[in-house]
Amino acid sequence: MSKARDRIYRQFDQLEGFLPNWASRMVAWLRRPTAMLIRVPLGILLVLGGIFSILPVLGIWMLPLGLLLLAIDVPLLQGPVGKTIVWGKRKWTLWKRRQAAKQLQR
Repeated sequence: MSKARDRIYRQFDQLEGFLPNWASRMVAWLRRPTAMLIRVPLGILLVLGGIFSILPVLGIWMLPLGLLLLAIDVPLLQGPVGKTIVWGKRKWTLWKRRQAAKQLQR
């Protein structure tokens, strides 16, 4: 396996650990090679939903999940998506730490 593909799979492993049990099972099922016919259209729909996140039901959360699903089957996306997801997680963690530090200063 390539380094980029390994990174994508690590991101999915972490996502599955974070999700509730029922959602974790669904993501694990979507990762199986036999689920490609469902995974690709679902990934495209999630990306489109993320792009139109200004609508009430849709959210920006759909964009990274859709890209992760597509990156399983599109090797060209694996490197950029994996790096971007890791970068975003680091920024999110840093932001949460800053918010917690502000709360302690009050």
